[in-house]
Amino acid sequence: APKDTQVTLSPSSGNIGVGDTVTLSCQVGSSHPPVSAYRWYKDGVAVGTQRVLALQGVRREDHGRYHCEAQNALGAGVSPAVTLRVFSAEISASPAAEVREGTATTLSCNVPGREGHPEELTYTWYKNSAWLKEGPAHTLLFPAVAAGDAGYYSCQVTNSQGSDTAQAISLSVTYPPRIPTLTLFQETQGGRLVIVRCTVDSHPPATLAIDRDGTVLATSGEQVALGQRLGVTASRNSLRLEIRDAGARDSGKYGCTASNAHGKASATKVLVTRAAGLLIQPSAEVTEGTAVTLTCVGTGDVAEEPLYAWYRNGRRLQESSVPTLEFPSVRGDDAGAFQCQVRSGNGSDTSEAVPLRVFYPPRQPALSSFLQSQGGRLGVIQCSVESDPESNLTLRRGDDAIACTLGCPQATNPRVHVTRSYNSLKVEIRDVVVEDEGVYECQAGNSQGSASAAVDFKA
Repeated sequence: APKDTQVTLSPSSGNIGVGDTVTLSCQVGSSHPPVSAYRWYKDGVAVGTQRVLALQGVRREDHGRYHCEAQNALGAGVSPAVTLRVFSAEISASPAAEVREGTATTLSCNVPGREGHPEELTYTWYKNSAWLKEGPAHTLLFPAVAAGDAGYYSCQVTNSQGSDTAQAISLSVTYPPRIPTLTLFQETQGGRLVIVRCTVDSHPPATLAIDRDGTVLATSGEQVALGQRLGVTASRNSLRLEIRDAGARDSGKYGCTASNAHGKASATKVLVTRAAGLLIQPSAEVTEGTAVTLTCVGTGDVAEEPLYAWYRNGRRLQESSVPTLEFPSVRGDDAGAFQCQVRSGNGSDTSEAVPLRVFYPPRQPALSSFLQSQGGRLGVIQCSVESDPESNLTLRRGDDAIACTLGCPQATNPRVHVTRSYNSLKVEIRDVVVEDEGVYECQAGNSQGSASAAVDFKA
């Protein structure tokens, strides 16, 4: 019968990784008659009948103990078993890759045959590609996993022959909603729009609902019947409710409730809407001469006829039963911060202050000059103007530009000092001489027009 039957493994050194090619040969010292058949066994299970067992593209499952039998007519020779070690790292999660917050969780970095490996292995753990820890432990323990532990984990296993890195595994941690963030915003221009926004942190995403005094107005799940004044926008863990034509009826306690499979949480805020709001038409910024109408709005719920008082910059202008204040041809002097107050039998309410801006060209500039003789002769020429937007002021003597507020070259005369401020230009001439005498003209201009004034400066 065949004698001295042995298995030879190729390659015989170095780590064998997934995808490598491995050959196992059944070698016989002597046999008479010659060997007539070969049988291969892996962990006791028959796997082949050739003298050479070729494994193309090794898999993790190919790890194990192999032996062969050589047979002739008189019997069989059995080889000692040889261990084929596939050096391949793989991560597993226990009890699962998705766990609830607080669960004891273990990540294991496994190499086939780890327990019987001939040398100690080193494990390096990574979270989201960042180094986490290194050592002989093949497990990563979370006694009570937290939401912050969620992420992608991978490990690298190293021995004296080399290393292998496992494909990352995603650890997902589920948790109930935290306390929602509820924000209320009321538009001051007209006070006609209220925005209620609720956001929350949870996994899986929560279903959000917004209510007022217990009545559900909007939800991110099945849509509730929306009124014509309501608009809803929903996204992941976020819900936004817009209330148009808002008034006193929309005041109340607003709540947001967030719920998922693990629990729910809620938050509340009180909204007090202004019954009075101020609307400026055609715009809050107009050019001089435009017909402007200010309307006190949001008082449709008042049963009896109210009175309307109008204020500009805090000073009372007029009171009447008409909810409008009209400027058939608005002037620059009419600009300011306007408020309206509504008074009726059940009290009064004042709107937010709304600014009206009127653009107008420069008025006639105020131009003055004087000569100061004490301590040296000093001439001062000052020009100021009223306009909106701000004017560019230029002081000229003849064709020469002495100074300006915007975009002119610096004065080259060392005796001239220029001070610039809003709609104002001040020029100081030190050590005045006769040549400084003459007619000085101040020119003012903005996007609406221009104006000028002149003064005769005498030394």
